[in-house]
Amino acid sequence: MNTKTLMLGLLFSAVAFMAVGQEIALPEPALDAEASLKEALENRCSSREYVNSPIDLQTMSNILWAGWGYNREDKRTAPSALDRQEVTLYVCTRDGAYRYDAENQCLVMVSDKNIMKLTGKQPFVETAAANILYVTDKSKSASPEMTAVCCGAISQNIALYCATAGLGTVVRGSFDAEQLHRLLKLPVNQKVVLAQSVGYLAK
Repeated sequence: MNTKTLMLGLLFSAVAFMAVGQEIALPEPALDAEASLKEALENRCSSREYVNSPIDLQTMSNILWAGWGYNREDKRTAPSALDRQEVTLYVCTRDGAYRYDAENQCLVMVSDKNIMKLTGKQPFVETAAANILYVTDKSKSASPEMTAVCCGAISQNIALYCATAGLGTVVRGSFDAEQLHRLLKLPVNQKVVLAQSVGYLAK
C-alpha cells in the first residue's frame, strides 16, 4: 500500500468522528485501470480471505460508481426494470454505516456503530474493508425477480472493477436482516436483500 493510499485510508477512518447525517464527499470516479475487459473477466472470482486494511476514498468512489453510479442524466451504470432504480447501496465499515448518494457522489452517515458482524455469518465479513448492503424499496420495485436482476447487475459491475483494481469481493445472501433494518433505520417498505464484501486480498 503506497503513502497516498495509506493517507486516504486514514482519512476515511477519521470519519468515525462524524455525526449521523453528515456527508463525506467522494472524489470523481477515476476508472483508468489498464486491464482489458478480457482480463477483468479472467480475474473475476469470489474471494473470502482479506487483510484488515481500509479502502481509500478514491477507490471507494470507483467501486460505488462502477456498481450503481450515474453515467448519463438520470441513468445508471446497471439496469433496473422500468427504470425504477429501487436499489440503494449502504457501505458498512468498522467506523460506521453510510448510504451511497449516487446523485451527489457522496456517503451519508446513518450509523456511527460498527455493524460489520451483522452483515454476514462468515468470519471474513469482519476483516473485509467494507460490506456493501443492497436495500430495495419494495414500493418502487417492478417485482422481486426484477430487483434480483438489478442487484445481480450491480454486484457484477463491482466484481469486474475489483478484478481490475487488485481487490477481492464476494456476494452473499446470509446476514441479520432484522437487525440491519433496525440499525440502518430503514422504513417498513425497504428491505436488505443482498450483501457484498470488498477488500484487499490476503496473500
